[in-house]
Amino acid sequence: MNSSFLHFSSITKKIWMALLGLFLMLFLVVHLGINLCLLRDDGGKWFRAAAHFMGTNYIVKIFEVVLFGGFIFHILLGIILQLKNWLSRPVRYKVTNKTPTPFLSKYMIYTGAIVLTFLIIHLFNFFFIKFGWVSTHVPALDDKEPDFLGVTRYLFSQPAYSIFYIALIIGLGFHLYHAFQAAFQTLGLDHKTYTPFITGFGIFFAIVIPLGYIIIPLYFLI
Repeated sequence: MNSSFLHFSSITKKIWMALLGLFLMLFLVVHLGINLCLLRDDGGKWFRAAAHFMGTNYIVKIFEVVLFGGFIFHILLGIILQLKNWLSRPVRYKVTNKTPTPFLSKYMIYTGAIVLTFLIIHLFNFFFIKFGWVSTHVPALDDKEPDFLGVTRYLFSQPAYSIFYIALIIGLGFHLYHAFQAAFQTLGLDHKTYTPFITGFGIFFAIVIPLGYIIIPLYFLI
């Protein structure tokens, strides 16, 4: 009975991790849409309007808490499942396992660490701006609102920061490549009829989303 409970608990963790992963992927799309406003030739009008809405709307503020909780829960589940996997196989098998395993699935904990690094840096910058980061490079706005546009332009104009940002985004792409397909497989959506579409769209998603984010620092650098 205890063994069954542990098995069920493990499956539950994987399902929650898959659902949270898909939720966070949806956030990446929305966040990218807002960030791409930086490329508009309108003096930052669209981006500032989006930043103002995101910073003043109470529903968005509640969603930020949910989103942050989703990130934390997803990360904790990933660590717990990986530790359980390592502890269940403390010694390498003498005979090589012939079961085909996706290459990137072996390194999800490491690509996940790259994504976590990106998240920490992103939140660090966000909270510094939101709570009054004083910088001689980025003067405060007249209405005293956080100048997300000014700080973003300044950071991406720094080659070292942009190159590091791009490297982290590439790591995100590798993480998404396996995570997208694994999420649907965990949820039981693994069938010869629609699995090829899921696989193909997963590859498309893992390429297009990171490229969208990479275009922005390249734009300010060039």
